[in-house]
Amino acid sequence: MNTILSTPRRLVMALVAAGAIGALGATGAGLVGTRSAAQATESAVAAQPTALNLPAVNAPNFADITARNGAAVVNISVVGSSRAMSDDEGDPTSERQQQGPGISPDDPFFEFFRQFGIPGMPGGQGMGPRAQQPDTPMRGQGSGFIVSSDGVILTNAHVVHGAKEVTVKLNDRREFRAKVLGADPRTDVAVLKIDASGLPTVKLGQTSQLRVGDWVLAIGSPFGFENSVTAGVVSAKGRSLPDDSFVPFLQTDVAINPGNSGGPLFNAQGEVVGINSQIYTRSGGYQGVSFAIPIELATRVQQQIQATGKAQHAKLGVSVQEVNQAFADSFKLDKPEGALVASVEKNGPAATAGLEPGDVVRKVDGKPIVGSGDLPAFIGQALPGQKVTLEVWRKGESKTLSATLGDASDKSVKVASSPSDGDKGKLGLALRPLQPEEKRQIGVDSGLLVAQASGPAAAAGISRGDVLLSINGAPAGNIDEVRAAVARADKTVAVLIWRDGNKIFVPVRLG
Repeated sequence: MNTILSTPRRLVMALVAAGAIGALGATGAGLVGTRSAAQATESAVAAQPTALNLPAVNAPNFADITARNGAAVVNISVVGSSRAMSDDEGDPTSERQQQGPGISPDDPFFEFFRQFGIPGMPGGQGMGPRAQQPDTPMRGQGSGFIVSSDGVILTNAHVVHGAKEVTVKLNDRREFRAKVLGADPRTDVAVLKIDASGLPTVKLGQTSQLRVGDWVLAIGSPFGFENSVTAGVVSAKGRSLPDDSFVPFLQTDVAINPGNSGGPLFNAQGEVVGINSQIYTRSGGYQGVSFAIPIELATRVQQQIQATGKAQHAKLGVSVQEVNQAFADSFKLDKPEGALVASVEKNGPAATAGLEPGDVVRKVDGKPIVGSGDLPAFIGQALPGQKVTLEVWRKGESKTLSATLGDASDKSVKVASSPSDGDKGKLGLALRPLQPEEKRQIGVDSGLLVAQASGPAAAAGISRGDVLLSINGAPAGNIDEVRAAVARADKTVAVLIWRDGNKIFVPVRLG
């Protein structure tokens, strides 16, 4: 650090010395040349750099924001058992339960616990969760913020997941036992209540007024260091993450670390616009990419939890995937936007509304769907029974459908994963008809089994064992239908395949 700081100091000293020499030269001009002192002075003034008329940058007063809101930010400590905190919503196959007591392998503390022999961690005392003591106490920490003077607090659901005891510590060092009014794992929002009154609260803002590039500030307890302040800018809005399709996250470059979870994200006016929830990291620590839950979504969840004890989310009953340029070319779209419907749940809301695999959902209630994650994020924030209008693109034409949404607690909306794109050559598929028993097992009426894949089909990710269902929306019931579909296609075809129980579209470039 000293080396870094000393370099500009030497540079400044060098510039000062050069200025002194220049001044001496001007003063002694009559000794070495014919210019007058006045002329030398004018030349020196003219040589001064011209000031640039740059716009003033008004950074928010972070100190004032912290002073006004710091007292409403709380530290949350939880105590639970290893069994409870590793039980991921009762799913015995969950990664969290398999890997140890409530700690994901992506958690920055995972390696610490593993190396120091925590029971149940790989390499620790005992191997796997079955070797744990059933009531081994586990502790964790997070952050939260007070939204009501009578003690209502917002935080992340993962902060209090599996907790037997939740303690809230205020900025004035008072501690309260908290009751968990409810937690919603789908949005990662939890609502707590402490027995207190006259508490300081935060003011809530609107993410609709937030722009990419705006200043934001976080207050929380990273690594247990209470009321720590970090700042940055909004990097993106409406960001969809693979495991959190219901949340249109705010992406920021604010430094967020373990213990910040559940803490508030403030805008430049000192209003809360989000709940800090996750980071993207390959090292286990902060790497400049953080995600916050929009406050409007968190408030809706809070209101539902306080009214009914739980949060409800709607479902459409489809799995969707991204529309890339290859798909846009196949479906004759003007640009690669929308949510491509890969499969439709039988007898679900989408099927009842007439939605079909191969449709591209472009708008919901007039709001554009740009990325595939926009659709489940929009639907997930609606309520079961709500009616929505869908604008879809089908076989080169725009259609309008009306759907009555179902309940996501029955089955969640999925975002399908797609193989990589191919880019050249012939289709390259060796196909054979499905046997009746194979059709029954797969649950399809027609299709062709891929016996061998080469060329662009293989490059696109199609492989032996996949079942070809359609090409550009045309059924692939026999070889002749496939040849006809390929003959009608342009440079790219959208191939619908069945694989491991899922239907996904694969774009294949023909050349």
